[in-house]
Amino acid sequence: MDIRQLQEEVIAYSKTIGIDKIGFASPSPFTEMKSRLLRQQELGYQSGFEEKDIEKRVRPDLIFDQPHSIIAIAVAYPSKMKVRVVSKKGQRRGIFCRASWGVDYHHVLRNKLKKLEEFILSKVPEARFKSMVDTGELVDRAVAERAGIGWSGKNCSILTPEFGSYVYLGEMITNLPFIPDAPMEDQCGSCTKCLDACPTGALVQGGQLDSQRCIAFLTQTKGFLPDEFRDKLGNRLYGCDSCQTACPVNKGKDFHFHPETEPDPEVAKPLLKPILHISNKDFKEKFGPVSGSWRGKKPIQRNAILALAHFKDDSAVPDLIKVMQEDPRPVIRGTAAWSLGKIGGEGAKTALENALVQEKDEDVLVEVKKGLDFFRESQPATR
Repeated sequence: MDIRQLQEEVIAYSKTIGIDKIGFASPSPFTEMKSRLLRQQELGYQSGFEEKDIEKRVRPDLIFDQPHSIIAIAVAYPSKMKVRVVSKKGQRRGIFCRASWGVDYHHVLRNKLKKLEEFILSKVPEARFKSMVDTGELVDRAVAERAGIGWSGKNCSILTPEFGSYVYLGEMITNLPFIPDAPMEDQCGSCTKCLDACPTGALVQGGQLDSQRCIAFLTQTKGFLPDEFRDKLGNRLYGCDSCQTACPVNKGKDFHFHPETEPDPEVAKPLLKPILHISNKDFKEKFGPVSGSWRGKKPIQRNAILALAHFKDDSAVPDLIKVMQEDPRPVIRGTAAWSLGKIGGEGAKTALENALVQEKDEDVLVEVKKGLDFFRESQPATR
């Protein structure tokens, strides 16, 4: 087997199936990443969504028998919508992050990796693979960095010269000894625009993220959003792009190579009020195909309620009152109560006063009182 020729054939084939960038890496342990992960764990900066066993995250030989190389791939996605919808008074809209605009990227990349596996098997029947996208043990970013896909930016994303950070990443461990590519030099320099743009200060320093403060993580939680983050959420329903849009490398980067990554504007930037009452069936039908739906409708509904408060959308007051009075979930009722207080108005105040008497759940009552406090704070001071 001529490994160099096979590698060239793999690269050429990858372009025919919509892989925008491909690289090859050694399967040796990711020792530097291990140190960083241990530090993250020590500081409590992990999200909790990661693989718990740090050794598996940095040692390919623990998850694959006799690995000889790793193939890394990147697929570019759009940063702008071809068809735009506008948020306006009475018809306010939320927003999903760009990585969740098209069909769930896990499916998109797994499909491409599967095709790559089949191509290699047609050339080398004894080849073995373990492919993964995002939810696998390995750290996608570390593999991509080693394989020369891009450099690891201060915003904790892989930055490629061609596509910026608007790329999905995947990798494939194999028993074939592909020739490693050289890693790319860091090109962030002294720039700190991503750190400055982070709404919550989650980017502690270049390359270090406190996931517990990251809006992208917070939008995926299911409980009450901590008070300090509610005003910072804006109209985000899932994810956050602030550190990407602030990055100079991403300026002017917008690629529409793949139909499956194109957003449906009514899904990527949906009207907020209909989300409050959406059924499980309708939620699955509308939002099920995108990656931002993976935690179900509860976080999206909670975030929609907070977004209405962000806009101070008084047209949503009747909807929020109905949610506060009738929704069976305390988190949703309580968040609606807080948002009613934030929006204000006599109708909201009366509903909150009634809820103070009728509501039985202690956590919801705390939110009702917070809502009423907004009215007291807005009262002019008396001498």
